[in-house]
Amino acid sequence: MKSHILTVSQLTSQIKNVLESSFSEVWIEGEISNLSVPQSGHAYFTLKDESSQIRAVLFRSQARTLRFNPEDGIQAVCRGRVSLYEKRGEYQIILEALEPKGIGALQLAFLQLKEKLEK
Repeated sequence: MKSHILTVSQLTSQIKNVLESSFSEVWIEGEISNLSVPQSGHAYFTLKDESSQIRAVLFRSQARTLRFNPEDGIQAVCRGRVSLYEKRGEYQIILEALEPKGIGALQLAFLQLKEKLEK
């Protein structure tokens, strides 16, 4: 017998609470891809490694403090908090800090392959 049935919104809200309390500050490293900076000034992108990816957002107030322009292919070290966007049921990381770590390994591999094919 069904003891307690949750709505989608109730379940999503509970998951959001667990995620946000468990990952209120994390450091993460990954390669920036699919960068988009609309007129709002917020930066939306994906951080990825060889086997996983996570959506990331850097709000305009934090983006203004950066000493570089984020670009696709840059390997970055970031500090932020995990959040759940309830309308889509998708988790993401909201960044407070972003530092470049050089060209990303996946972008470098692509550039090297491109160079090899051109020869």
